[in-house]
Amino acid sequence: MFSKKRVPIDIGPLNDTFEKLTKKLDQLVSGKNASHQMEVDRYLHEFLYNNPKYQNNKRLNRFEHQVFSQFGEDGIINEIFNRVSTTNKYFIEFGVENGTECNTTNLLFGDWQGLWIEGNREHCESIRQQFSNVIRKGRLVVSNGFINTDNIEKFFEQANTPIEPDLLSIDIDRNDYHVWKAIRNYRPRVVIIEYNAVFRPGCHFVVDYDAGAVWDGSSNFGASLDAYYQLGLEKGYKLVGCSFSGVNAFFVREDLTGDHFENPFTPVLHYEPPRYFLYKKDGHYRKIQL
Repeated sequence: MFSKKRVPIDIGPLNDTFEKLTKKLDQLVSGKNASHQMEVDRYLHEFLYNNPKYQNNKRLNRFEHQVFSQFGEDGIINEIFNRVSTTNKYFIEFGVENGTECNTTNLLFGDWQGLWIEGNREHCESIRQQFSNVIRKGRLVVSNGFINTDNIEKFFEQANTPIEPDLLSIDIDRNDYHVWKAIRNYRPRVVIIEYNAVFRPGCHFVVDYDAGAVWDGSSNFGASLDAYYQLGLEKGYKLVGCSFSGVNAFFVREDLTGDHFENPFTPVLHYEPPRYFLYKKDGHYRKIQL
């Protein structure tokens, strides 16, 4: 029989090769990301910031910028409240994930306060760590739970939210329309809601309500801008704009719109098609300690 002996193998060269490949891959990814950011910047300057369509001083898109929002929503929010002012500086947002990319994080760097509702327990734990100071000071309440049409206002009641908060932001990727419709006893001054930009003006689409359903990654989610426009009218809100990316629609309560925004307040004027390719993050990786 042959004797079985362990033969030592020098893996040093393999480690060197692996490190070189890893470094090369990092360089390629970094270069690709930089190239993408430059292409997005060029696109935005040509088709948004320098586009005559958006130069009306009442148009919101020309004020878009990103701090913690997914696209340019931070800038639009700031401009809306420049026009209608604030009262209690209280926000409600649900579907915030870990809080590093949502519509109200930037407001916490000012003197706002509010309520976040998130269904994922791990995300909530991450929020409680990163936002521990504002939570301890009572400026941020974090509720962990899966939202439906029956319990949404119970979350508000438990957090002692004001009846007329300045801002409500809805992004739960599926039942958004039905949840907004179910909010009857609270009258936020401004509402942001994700719309399904696949469906263009003239199409009234609303996904069937399913309390336990989550987004499956398809176009079968939420509602068209037309559907939100009609719901907004029923609830006393006017559509004042959409993000250039074609993700979020902005509604202002009709007693506040005055002559502050571009009208007519219709989907035909304010609809933006899906431009999800515009996603990028300028500057450093987002890490928060508030």
